[in-house]
Order: sequence, then C-alpha cells, then structure tokens
Amino acid sequence: MNKNAKIYVAGHTGLVGSAIINKLTLLGYKRIITRSHKELNLINQNDVNVFFESEKPDFVFLAAAKVGGIWANSNFPGDFIYENMLMGFNVIHASYINKVKKLINLGSSCIYPKLALQPMKEEYLLTGPLEKTNDAYALSKISVIKLCSAYNHQYGTNYLSVMPTNLYGPGDNYDANESHVLPSMIRKFHEAKISGTDKVVLWGDGSPLREFLFSTDLADAVVYLMEKYNASDLNNEAGDFINLGSGIEYSIKRLSEKIRDIVYADVPNRNCIIQWDKTKPNGTPQKLLDISRASKMGINNKTSFDEGLRIAYNDFINNEVGKSKL
Repeated sequence: MNKNAKIYVAGHTGLVGSAIINKLTLLGYKRIITRSHKELNLINQNDVNVFFESEKPDFVFLAAAKVGGIWANSNFPGDFIYENMLMGFNVIHASYINKVKKLINLGSSCIYPKLALQPMKEEYLLTGPLEKTNDAYALSKISVIKLCSAYNHQYGTNYLSVMPTNLYGPGDNYDANESHVLPSMIRKFHEAKISGTDKVVLWGDGSPLREFLFSTDLADAVVYLMEKYNASDLNNEAGDFINLGSGIEYSIKRLSEKIRDIVYADVPNRNCIIQWDKTKPNGTPQKLLDISRASKMGINNKTSFDEGLRIAYNDFINNEVGKSKL
C-alpha cells in the first residue's frame, strides 16, 4: 500500500477496527476513511453504495460485525445472522463495483465444526456440525468468506479473509450480557472487588479450552498481510483465508484464575471464590487454531498473555469505569 492510498476501515470504533487504525497511523498512512454507524448504516446496500461511489477507497479492512458471547448468540440468532451477512455482503459487493484494489475480511474461529480435530486447519471448514450456541453467527461469517472466494474466482478480485481466535485488548466490549468470555470476566471480578463480594459465578464447568490473541498483535498481522500478500497466496482447499492465533490455549478455569489474580493484585489478602454454574452451557470444548501457515508467512505475536491481560484490565478501569458504566 502506498502511504497516500485511501484506506477504509469498517468498524473503526470496535476492538479490531480501532487497533487497525492505530497500526496504520503508526506506520504513516495519511488517508484513513472512517464512518460511525450513525453516519453509515452498513446493513443498507444503497447507503454503502453511495459511500463507496463518493469516497472510492483503494483498500478496505472489513472489521465491522455484531458480536457477543454465548448469552447474546443464544438469544438473538436472527440478529446475528442477518446483520453480519448484510454488512459483509454489502461492503464486499460495493468494493467490487468500485474497483477496490484489495480487501481483508475479518472472520472468527467459530466458523469451524464443534468437534473439529485440534489444532484446526483451514481445510477443516464445513467438515462437521457447528456449535449450536453460535451457529447463526458462524454461518454468517462462513458466507462472507465464501463470497470473497467467489468474487476472487469469478471477477479476479483480491479479497483475503483472516480467521482470528478469541480476541481481547483495549476498546473491548465489557457489557454484562453481550461481551465475550474474557472481558465479561474482567467486569465480573472488578464488580466483586469493588462491592466486597466474596464469590463470582461463571457459566459452565470451566473445562473448555480457549486460545486468545491480543488485538494489537492481530492488527500487526492484518496490516502486514495487506501490505505483503494477495488472496492467491492464501489459497487452500477451503478458500482464500488464513488462521491467526497465538498457538497457546488455556482452560476457562485457568483463565478465570488469571483474571482474578490481576484484578485483585492490589488486595492480595481478599479471597474471591469462583463458583461454576453447571446448568449453563460450556460452548465448544476446544478451539485451538493451526497457525502454521501464518508462521511460515512471517507472522509472530509480541504480547504475552499476562501482559495483555494487565493492559486489558487497565483499559477497562480507565475507560469503562471512568465513564461510570458499572
């Protein structure tokens, strides 16, 4: 990418989009285009077309998405499949019509079958049933991946898709009902700490294994891919996409203990018991990505998990607590 190229980041206020903006700015890119949801409704094809026709971006990062944890995905599957498919389809089609040079589509590791072999290779896509608690979201993301591949095949476009593992970092969503497992735990332990409660109740039994990737490391990777690689370089049996992760997994139980230790670091003598509500779903038992292809392409992460958790908690305190959202 030329430093004067016009770059549109869809979803720039979210966890992923904001990290990409920061990385592009750090590298000296001058013409970054953003629009808030109020300014541009990505679900409306006409609005998206008008925006692309007016701005004519050269490169696009598609990081806009409706996201949430098990509770939100289980209760609002229609919203998740409808909104995510329309956002992806509208941006990709408008990119094609307006001759965008390259696009990177951000997906999710939930696209893989619930009981896929571990670690999960890109070619495992659509080889088995999805996890029921988030199959609507997963299907929307799979559809957008396939649309990118179909346009590449039919129209010769250059649309890459990346499948990151569970993400966390500055700018995350800490909503009590709609956040993912890691930010949700940060909020719950912080609230327990402030209120003096000696118990935190978490869903499931703590046994599922999860892999996590710091948002800054993801941004480094996707900007690197945009600068150095084309869709044809990523091609595999499942499509033009690549896994991005850390290659390290933790049980939900271990994750909860790590977060508790960080939140209570300044009050080490206070005891907080973790109670597991086994009437609630665990979700997929294991979701470890095979990141061998990314590693061969020179993608390496810089942030340790403990360091990332400390940064995430400090971000929560400085932003969420500072805005009096608790």
